[in-house]
Amino acid sequence: MTGHHAVEIALTRPATDDELCRARRVVALACDTSRTRLLALQRAMSPGRAVRALRHRLDAVLPIDVLTTHYPDQQGRVLLNVALSPAAHTTVRQAAAAHGQRPRDFLRQVVTDAVVRDAENRTRHLTSQLEELLGEHTPEELLLCAARTLLSHPHRRPRGTCASAPS
Repeated sequence: MTGHHAVEIALTRPATDDELCRARRVVALACDTSRTRLLALQRAMSPGRAVRALRHRLDAVLPIDVLTTHYPDQQGRVLLNVALSPAAHTTVRQAAAAHGQRPRDFLRQVVTDAVVRDAENRTRHLTSQLEELLGEHTPEELLLCAARTLLSHPHRRPRGTCASAPS
């Protein structure tokens, strides 16, 4: 069954007015204020086909770095589409062969491991910062300060909470 799939497009640099104009002739796009992240809806049989179709349609028009599916699948994963240079592709193929894996499986594992390491590092850093703050402040003071900070900065609001509409 064909459906629409939301795809995020990360650019290597901000898109120019001309590039955005040409890209919008190919597909409807929404872009952020920095013009480095775009969002498109692509009609396709699967998220993978949607990402490949957008890569094919927009590669010559925009300085695309990475395409990702906007919504995770049932396992909580997003598809990642990266165009590798011939040299990088050769390196990945050789490393995959050395590990007895297909290049895509090897790359998936390397990226997954890097994401896990990053999350663990961020958690360790945050824990360290909190332990340092707990040496000087009570847990109640920290919670109150965190709540005030989050509520006064809507762009920092945790996912799943809604900001009230501006009046």
